[in-house]
Amino acid sequence: MNLDRPDTLFGGISANAFMRRHWQRRPLLVRQAMPGVTPPLARRELFALAARDDVESRLVLRDERGWRLRHGPLGPRALPPLKTPGWTLLVQGLDLHVDGAREMLNRFRFLPDARLDDLMLSYASDGGGVGPHLDSYDVFLLQVQGRRRWRIGRVRDKSLVDGAPLKLLANFKAEAQWILEPGDMLYLPPQWGHDGEALGGECMTCSIGFRASTAGDLAREVLLRAADALDGEGARYRDAAQPATATPGRVPASLQAFAARAVALALRERGGIGAAAGGAIGRALGEVLSEPKANVWFDAGCEPADSQGVHLHRRTRMLYDDHHVFINGESFAAHGRDAGLMQRLADTRALDARACARLSAGARELLDGWARAGWLVAQNEVHEKEQSR
Repeated sequence: MNLDRPDTLFGGISANAFMRRHWQRRPLLVRQAMPGVTPPLARRELFALAARDDVESRLVLRDERGWRLRHGPLGPRALPPLKTPGWTLLVQGLDLHVDGAREMLNRFRFLPDARLDDLMLSYASDGGGVGPHLDSYDVFLLQVQGRRRWRIGRVRDKSLVDGAPLKLLANFKAEAQWILEPGDMLYLPPQWGHDGEALGGECMTCSIGFRASTAGDLAREVLLRAADALDGEGARYRDAAQPATATPGRVPASLQAFAARAVALALRERGGIGAAAGGAIGRALGEVLSEPKANVWFDAGCEPADSQGVHLHRRTRMLYDDHHVFINGESFAAHGRDAGLMQRLADTRALDARACARLSAGARELLDGWARAGWLVAQNEVHEKEQSR
């Protein structure tokens, strides 16, 4: 992708211009961002996915009784008739299950994979929607079938509707509104209120979301990973010099010092690498960011032949830094030619046979293990493997 070339995805500006002018700053409406776009799967296939227990789905209904929410799996009898107004089916992580969704997501790889959450598809009958709300992450709302009216605005009053099963803004005031048709797209930065309503039914909207962890959440996950790496390392706390005490409620100063040294050990740069990103924290961060969601699993695979290239499974998350590659929550040191080729695999999600042949025996052994785990497949098996559940 040429990051400086004008692109219809951004309304005729480049990816770099979009990032400078709009990313986390202000909304952008793009007419015909993806001309000729079609839904990544048919309605019947979407409903079948919603019935599976390994797919996250929700049903939102609004009628004279107010708002109702039901979590999946959602069998055929759980969904209202198509002509019933005011209901929406939401299916998360469509990119984990459908090749077309994964290909659509690839259009947004001008952003780091570490920020990517997933592609959600919403199907709505006439008047369907999830009400006025705000998100804590960036989102691209791509219309792929039917029409939807979007109302957006900055949120000054974040009070919510009492008793609603969804986090609905009680006093949302729109600043602008548009009707989106297939191919149109709306980008919204975090904390912008928005309310979408299907017009006429058979409405499908793809939401491409980019997660943004809070400092507390990210620190908690990274420190837990870093601490896990220290299991079995270092001395156990000893207090042979502890005298009898008349103040048993006081935390001993020696235990405070021991805890401080333990935290410093978890944060310490390890392996002789001078950059902080190469130490325990950098490694733990990469493992956290590449960890698949809890409901993601892989079918066992098989090793590709030496003459074959490889392709990452659509559910695989692969990242890298200057010293490691990270794949599905695991980390591996990478150096020299192997590092360059592994980074190419993460960036392009594929390595051809010629590139695979240049890997060292150790790196090739890693790829074979990932293939056996189902994390990647031989290029001539991509379509067969990726059709599996």
